Amino acid sequence: MANHINLFNPLKIQSVEFKNRIWVSPMCQYSSINGHPTDWHFVHLASRAIGGAGLVMVEATAVSPEGRISPDDSGIWSDEHIASFKRITDMIKDQGSIVGIQIAHAGRKGSTSAPWEKNPKTLSETQRGWQTIAPSPIAFDQNKTVPKEMSLREIQQCIKDFIAAAERCLAAGFQVLELHMAHGYLMHEFLSPLSNQRTDNYGGSLENRMRLPLEIAKAVRAVWPEEFPLFARISTTDWAYGPPELKANQDVAYNSWNVFESITFAQKLKQIGIDLIDCSSGGTLPHAVIPIGPSYQVSFAALIRKEAQIMTAAVGLITEPVQAESILLSEQADAVFLGREFLRNPYWPFKAARELGVDYPKPKQYALS
Repeated sequence: MANHINLFNPLKIQSVEFKNRIWVSPMCQYSSINGHPTDWHFVHLASRAIGGAGLVMVEATAVSPEGRISPDDSGIWSDEHIASFKRITDMIKDQGSIVGIQIAHAGRKGSTSAPWEKNPKTLSETQRGWQTIAPSPIAFDQNKTVPKEMSLREIQQCIKDFIAAAERCLAAGFQVLELHMAHGYLMHEFLSPLSNQRTDNYGGSLENRMRLPLEIAKAVRAVWPEEFPLFARISTTDWAYGPPELKANQDVAYNSWNVFESITFAQKLKQIGIDLIDCSSGGTLPHAVIPIGPSYQVSFAALIRKEAQIMTAAVGLITEPVQAESILLSEQADAVFLGREFLRNPYWPFKAARELGVDYPKPKQYALS
């Protein structure tokens, strides 16, 4: 193996060593049955491990039934889910990949139909839906119903749900745990003043808006073994600053979640014991103007890495091996998460090795390919 190629250099976090820096981003499949993964998930995830990924991350997995995005979302709110995931974690480990899972609560964006439906919208109870909850009774958009404002009791129950989910993830054989604090879901809803207009200790100031996500992170870190990495995916900005000619730092004037608050938040997460920040963006506003293009979120990973002095992973239209390698070579991130590119090509790491001139071993069954 050519050690000068950063993409294929091993990375050790706590006691876990990743064989490379090419990681599979958590991608919802909307194909679970009562939270249980199916044969679809087994093939979907195992093929990426066979394809050489250093980390295979299971999609956003709900910590409670009402924490799902859709009725067909992955879940780990019951001990019965443990065995269903164990089959997947065993297979991924057998391929030499590290297996992770992202645990989440959808908040006000829950109880919706799958995205491939013609007009995705909030589902009623007769359509397998449920009453959604959120920091404040503010709907995401006109297609979503108004969520119920969470009581203090419900907030405490949410913390307990994340703790129990983390314990089940450990029992199921996962080696990496990621807390979903991005994309307009519950923890991001608490962080952003666009969705959090509470007047108690969980709303208002930055300190108060960070309170629940930090409480969850601290509680999960306490039960997640120290030798196993704990990640957090955050949206570094709401993209609420208006016309594209405005600079990104002006989103502060729009009273939204922004990169400056994200730096402070990342520093707090590091103090708690979070090992890596998975830097994404957006999700709070239905019609945000986002300058989407190759590597469009990489600068956020670089900024968080530098200012918070914490490891980061870059994500967002990373498609080419040279592009991914340059992100690591320029020290903008410590690893790259690929999503849609892995859907197009489960064996992308072999393509990257070939283009970068790295002797990267394939499974013996594929050795002649």
